Amino acid sequence: MARRPNRPIRASRRRGFGIDYPRRGKRTWRRWIPSWRQVLSLVVLGFAALTGLFAAVYESVDIPDEKTEARRQGTVYYWADGSQLVSVGSVNRQNVTLADIPDSVENAVIAAENETFYSDPGVSATGIARAVVSMVSGGETQGGSTITQQYVKNTYLSQEQSATRKFKEFFISLKLNNKKKKGEILQGYLNTSWFGRGAYGIQAAAHAYYGIPAKDLDPSQAALLAALLKGAEQYDPAGSGGNHERAVDRWAWILDRQVETGTMTKAERATYRKFPEPKPATKSTSLGGQTGYLVDIANKYIKKRTGLTDKDLFRGGYRVHTTFDKARVEQLERAVRSVRERDLDPEKRPEDKYVEVGAASVRSDGAVVAVYGGADAVTHFANNADTSGVPVGSAFKPFVLAAALQHGDGITLDSGYDSTGRLIKDGPYAVSPASPGAGPDPLMVTAPTPLRDALINSANATFVMLGKEIGLKKVKELAMSAGLHEQSLARLDKSFPLGTSTPSAVRMADAYTAFSNDGMRAEPYSVTRMTRDGETVEGFGKPEPQRAMDASVANDMNRTMRLMAWTRLSKDGKLTALADPGFGDDLAAAGTGKDDRMKSAWFIGHNKGLTTAVTMFRNKPGTPQLLGMQGVGGPDSERGNVFPLRIWNAYVTGK
Repeated sequence: MARRPNRPIRASRRRGFGIDYPRRGKRTWRRWIPSWRQVLSLVVLGFAALTGLFAAVYESVDIPDEKTEARRQGTVYYWADGSQLVSVGSVNRQNVTLADIPDSVENAVIAAENETFYSDPGVSATGIARAVVSMVSGGETQGGSTITQQYVKNTYLSQEQSATRKFKEFFISLKLNNKKKKGEILQGYLNTSWFGRGAYGIQAAAHAYYGIPAKDLDPSQAALLAALLKGAEQYDPAGSGGNHERAVDRWAWILDRQVETGTMTKAERATYRKFPEPKPATKSTSLGGQTGYLVDIANKYIKKRTGLTDKDLFRGGYRVHTTFDKARVEQLERAVRSVRERDLDPEKRPEDKYVEVGAASVRSDGAVVAVYGGADAVTHFANNADTSGVPVGSAFKPFVLAAALQHGDGITLDSGYDSTGRLIKDGPYAVSPASPGAGPDPLMVTAPTPLRDALINSANATFVMLGKEIGLKKVKELAMSAGLHEQSLARLDKSFPLGTSTPSAVRMADAYTAFSNDGMRAEPYSVTRMTRDGETVEGFGKPEPQRAMDASVANDMNRTMRLMAWTRLSKDGKLTALADPGFGDDLAAAGTGKDDRMKSAWFIGHNKGLTTAVTMFRNKPGTPQLLGMQGVGGPDSERGNVFPLRIWNAYVTGK
């Protein structure tokens, strides 16, 4: 019987699942290239898997409780001892219906934020992709969300910037778009959006900016409010000159966009050429007195440490534990008030008008213990304790001398300049005749005045020469090492050592701690702990001390400033610190003097572990330049320099 030949076994039988891969009958690299059928099968299977996954996730994501934000409590700030400082009220929001919102508001918002709102599916996949890529790569936070997505973030989700939150936002927005009408979503968005000035929602914003209900807004006002949605901290015209410029540009752009989208005619656009200036910003009466300034300093620190914004903080629910000492804040306020009432008389002396005071008290570890920001945070918005702009004058000279001791290659407190302008580094000094050819009547060369005495007597010429001797860049570097911000430092010219820079009182007090702390200083801090809904907010803790100068330099400076403090105190019969036995050796200070030509007066003193900076200046509201200090307090006031010293004295002695 003939033997049947062996039949070849099909690839589909020889290979699992009928997949012919690597491909039989192909040679070289072609064996490893899938066929078009295989590619198509993989695409179909992948699409089906993604569709199934998408559907599963879509079904599993629920729309959270919309009322959570409505139940949100205010943010509470606490004194250092744990007692309550203030509760900044719950969310300022008044819900209105679309019927009470003019079409011009809807048109402006849609033109500015989401032109395709009525036709899109509620999400922007490209916008979310950009945001996720930016966050993963460590870039800046990206926008690009639809109005629906922004509404979801406002109402249902936290404000954190994370891929997880973006993922939830996408699916909740998609589901919400399928369940709610567009009008309902737009109404919710307008009622929950942040407009700045403590206002959530269009109704609260209309009152905050124009003092009218939303229904009375005209198209020009509507465009300005729509501009604020991009970021009220950058677009509130009252914030700064830069804010005003940005607000005007975006206001005009939004009006132009409405013409482009067909919701405003060119003729109507032409009627809105004048920018609708909002009314001045106001503060809650609960933030009156020093409270508003304290909250301002705490919020600045919070935003710096955590990345939270004013919008986030106004959402409420936070518990903020500060470094502020209630008794010291009250004592500092009393000290300022007592000196003003006793020594200044704006009714009789025009020179006493428009006088402002700022002060800050800082511990050696950087804790801000007390501030005086102005008479009342509700009526005087600028925080005089934490605002740059006031030249520091001779109070800057200790940094110049410290830089000389640090980098001067042999310069000591006993070094000095003779009458020819020559630096003599070593003492004792001898008087020598002038060089030949000095003139028909040669004079004796005056022995140098030690740098120690030059600081005590605030000798301007000496410090101009000293700055040139060691290099102004070295002085600037040491001042920055001590904690002064570079942006507050003046340009490096011959007047730089005389104090043309404009650091804040908080920064000056903190920088001076290095002199009494062996050359170490820490960044000023005002918040020790913060929670929200019981969860700890990360980013707080005592700053690590940093070396600002050598310990030997700091100790030399501290001894010199101790002599300077007693010299200043002994000149004023109204001071009581000399009679206080508790002062002892724990006292050091510097400040401006009668030869200063600055439009400010300063005194910075250290005592009992606290360094306190007090500044006084004259600032007429609405004018950009400071007024002169000549004649403030009468002809014997040495250009007002005695008053910061008297305030410091009243504060540290409680008298």
